[in-house]
Amino acid sequence: MAMHVPAAPGFSQMLKEGAKHYQGLEEAVYRNISACNELTKTVKSAYGPNGMNKMVINHLGKLFVTNDAATILKELEVQHPAAKMLVMASQMQEQEVGDGTNWTLVFAGQLLTNAEELLRLGLSPTEVADGYNVALRKATEMLPDLICGAVKNMRDVAEVTRAIRPAIMSKQFGNEDFLAALIAEACIATLPERGVFNIDSVRVCKILGCGVAASSVVNGMVFKRAVEGNVARVVGAKVAAFTCPVDITTTETKGTVLIKSAAEMQDFSKGEENALESRIKAIVDTGVTVVVSGGKVGDMALHFLNKYGVMVVRLLSKFELRRLCKTIGATALPQLMPPTSEEMGFVSQAYVDEIGETPVVVFKQDSADSAVSTIVIRGSTDNIMDDIERAIDDGVNTFKAYTRDPQFVPGAGATEIELARRLIAYAETCPGLEQYAINKFGEALEVFPKTLAENAGVKATEVLALLYAAHQDGKKNLGFDNEADGAGVKDVVAAGVVDPFVVKKWGLNFAVSSAVTVLQVDQIIMAKAAGGPKPRKNEAWDED
Repeated sequence: MAMHVPAAPGFSQMLKEGAKHYQGLEEAVYRNISACNELTKTVKSAYGPNGMNKMVINHLGKLFVTNDAATILKELEVQHPAAKMLVMASQMQEQEVGDGTNWTLVFAGQLLTNAEELLRLGLSPTEVADGYNVALRKATEMLPDLICGAVKNMRDVAEVTRAIRPAIMSKQFGNEDFLAALIAEACIATLPERGVFNIDSVRVCKILGCGVAASSVVNGMVFKRAVEGNVARVVGAKVAAFTCPVDITTTETKGTVLIKSAAEMQDFSKGEENALESRIKAIVDTGVTVVVSGGKVGDMALHFLNKYGVMVVRLLSKFELRRLCKTIGATALPQLMPPTSEEMGFVSQAYVDEIGETPVVVFKQDSADSAVSTIVIRGSTDNIMDDIERAIDDGVNTFKAYTRDPQFVPGAGATEIELARRLIAYAETCPGLEQYAINKFGEALEVFPKTLAENAGVKATEVLALLYAAHQDGKKNLGFDNEADGAGVKDVVAAGVVDPFVVKKWGLNFAVSSAVTVLQVDQIIMAKAAGGPKPRKNEAWDED
């Protein structure tokens, strides 16, 4: 009989075989901080207008070439539990504000790096966490003092373009003026008089070919497909939308028809045709000139629609059909029936166009205001167009942030350096061990101008020295100048480099809460992964 081997003493003996357990500073805290630092290092080099691109190939084999932190993190599928907390913080920032994901991640990582130094000096994780929370409260009080202006009129294209330009610049440096003007035009067209701006109201249609400068905005919707029938253009159209197929309706139960002669066969077919024609004529009699179907369009139905001069468009996605109904003010009908005046939609122009080699159907509203706007992106490769789409997404989210709170603070590291300077001065006035954590919190904010300088190929220490000297003299709007030869600073507010106040406010909150959560973990207990043993690979087996 096999001899019984007792389990190792301690916590491990309570767990199932195969479970893992780590505890203490060396095993748990430092390992967590190390994992978070590795993740932060990955996205730090992608920060700012001079950030490098990452080439990510996801589990499906799709290639992404981007410097957008949200996309990189989404496709990486991070498994480490501590690093996942930082990823969750950046995802919350993405959901709350739509921008500043990289800012949140970089700051949380730097807070943990600085915390490790304090832990090695002998402070406990609780003391560091308490100090960080005190510093966060103080930084939140200081932040409103740094507000340098606000967007006064959300319907002024020039003013909105200036406000959202910095968000585009960090993703598409060089194209920011052109893209910011497009986004501002699309967002203002869909901004409701009352209520909340919906980011889903600005759609994107990517069409391969030409260059970025050929991109344009359409007040309405653009679909990459051709029409079903012969009618290719309708002006001042009444639109009927159907979620069902436009075809002969089949009965729910099976029926048997006994035909005794050729005449009866002809009459049966005629009856079916007449029934379908009468239904389509009833729809046309209501004034409908465009029919949109969410299902297939039968040949016979298409023949009668062509006969009455009706334009037919088929949409494969139910979501696109819903958005189109929102654009034109129609109600999607579940069966083929004449719509009432309330159920019909109206569109100024519905026409087929060709952009490059791609046929498109355009539903365009001539009025300045529209429920949905579409930005048609042109580009030489799919990767370029995907990256522009991400930049547009950031721009639209920045516009939404300004509709919630129109205030902005200086960008390019100016806000961070001013906060760092004030917090380091405040730390000296605090008694107790918390002052060291507050001091490190201030030092952690230096990572942003430092990273901007390093990514631009400039000595970070020189930039920090210039910024501290300028801010000590009361010039709180001075930030890093990425267009200078070597280390340089400039008035970033005058240059139009500003960040929404809400991005910094929520970024501070999410970064600190995630960093403190990681610090307060002193044990890692991992149960054995579910599932049986993996099947053995036998090289000698045949493929059959």
